[in-house]
Amino acid sequence: MSVNTTSPIAHGLEQIRQRIDGDFLAKTAEFTQQVTWWQWTITAIVLCLTYDQVMYQVRKGPIAGPAFKIWPIIGPFLESLDPKFEEYVAKWDSGALSCVSIFHKFVVIASSRDLARKILSSPKYVRPCVVDAAYKILRPTNWVFLDGKAHSDYRRSLNGLFVTKALEIYIKVQEKYMDIYLDRFVNYDGPREFFPEFRELLCALSLRTFCGDYILEEQIAEIADNYYRITAALELVNFPIIIPFTKTWYGKKLAHDTMKIFEKCAEMSKKHINENDGAPACVLDEWIFLMKQAKAHKLGDSEVTEEEQKLLVREFSNKEISEAIFTFLFASQDASSSLACWLFQIVADRPDIAEKVRAEQLAVRNNDPSVPLTLGLIDKMNYTRNVVKEVLRYRPPVLMVPYLVKQPFPITNDYTIPKGTMVVPTLYPALHDPEVYEEPDSVIPERWDTATTEMENRNWLVFGTGPHKCLGKNYVVMMFTSMLGKYLMNADLVHHKTELSEKIKVFATIFPKDDLIMEWHRRDPLA
Repeated sequence: MSVNTTSPIAHGLEQIRQRIDGDFLAKTAEFTQQVTWWQWTITAIVLCLTYDQVMYQVRKGPIAGPAFKIWPIIGPFLESLDPKFEEYVAKWDSGALSCVSIFHKFVVIASSRDLARKILSSPKYVRPCVVDAAYKILRPTNWVFLDGKAHSDYRRSLNGLFVTKALEIYIKVQEKYMDIYLDRFVNYDGPREFFPEFRELLCALSLRTFCGDYILEEQIAEIADNYYRITAALELVNFPIIIPFTKTWYGKKLAHDTMKIFEKCAEMSKKHINENDGAPACVLDEWIFLMKQAKAHKLGDSEVTEEEQKLLVREFSNKEISEAIFTFLFASQDASSSLACWLFQIVADRPDIAEKVRAEQLAVRNNDPSVPLTLGLIDKMNYTRNVVKEVLRYRPPVLMVPYLVKQPFPITNDYTIPKGTMVVPTLYPALHDPEVYEEPDSVIPERWDTATTEMENRNWLVFGTGPHKCLGKNYVVMMFTSMLGKYLMNADLVHHKTELSEKIKVFATIFPKDDLIMEWHRRDPLA
């Protein structure tokens, strides 16, 4: 039945509706005027806090983690500014999957070997993110952030930099700088902290290996200091925005300045290889030489396939090269400095290990300490290499590798990691698994003489696994095997122990908390 809108009844209904609307609007306006600005503010804060807590509960699901965010919004942000190894261990022990939430950024930590491997080998679901601030500091165009085919293609173009032929090129310059720093160390007057010494040593070795003589001598200490300050800016969880004159702001500026130095090196290397037809003498030269060969349809003495040529012939810009070199050096700087600290602390405290290394060094050199390093010589240093591998297992420089979840990730049968989550596969527990490594908290180099498949592969996550596995694995082991042999053969190491020597400091990678107090004394290798 329809209502006649011109009838008295309809007119009366319309008047009632207008009166109700008017009363409602009047009362609403009156209520709004009575509510003060701080009451609105409190209401907004309560809504935000409630939303943050509810979303934390929804994302957390059945995995381990605090029942509620004790510190609303920021979560354990203050603790992340001063990370403690013991807190990491407690988190790993709490469950195979655990979580925290900081500034509404949800973080899932995977501490079991199999879950860590699954994450590292799942490019469909995750991509590297390092830390939140890394995109801003290291530039979003940096190759380390590439994903899928773009990453695979870029990586394939870098593989030639770490083949046997290329490694042979780098040994001569490395030995030269090992000798320079050995002379410096043995001439110091009394004990000192060796954490900064090793950072500069490893920076010098890396810079000369990657950039050769294109880097000026005075730039080595400057870049080592820059890398330290950039590392300080790359905390696991940072404030969401870069505020001027903070650590993150300075980190971004220093990264930019350092990459500019590497752009200049790339320019000089291209001139040396392409215009002057020079021979490769460093990683940078080798990279540009490979591109030059590909253009000529040759790779060494054999023809390359059309697909390989397409990848290698691509002309990388100086900016792209600088970002790649910066990332290689940045990654190696912290990890290698960590390894150096623990390696030399342990051999200084273990004279039985030091004597076996010295005996092997003389044996492979036929009692002639002056024999220069070669790949063939380093290959014979089995025990020395086992010491390096054991220290990498015992004190892995990298504890965890943050990834960003690209799409919902069904990590287990009963838990799916939400999109946008930072997921962190942890490497340390797999390397200390007592079912795989007998007496995991003891340094036993001899265990590698009879290594099982699990020891060598399944649990050996020092260099990661999957599509982003570290390209420089062979390079790192080669360099530290040769350096450990040379230094122990030519120096007596004295470690001044403190109550913090065995405590672990987390600074991107891990270091002795007392920064390793040592002194070195020259020794006769034949004594």
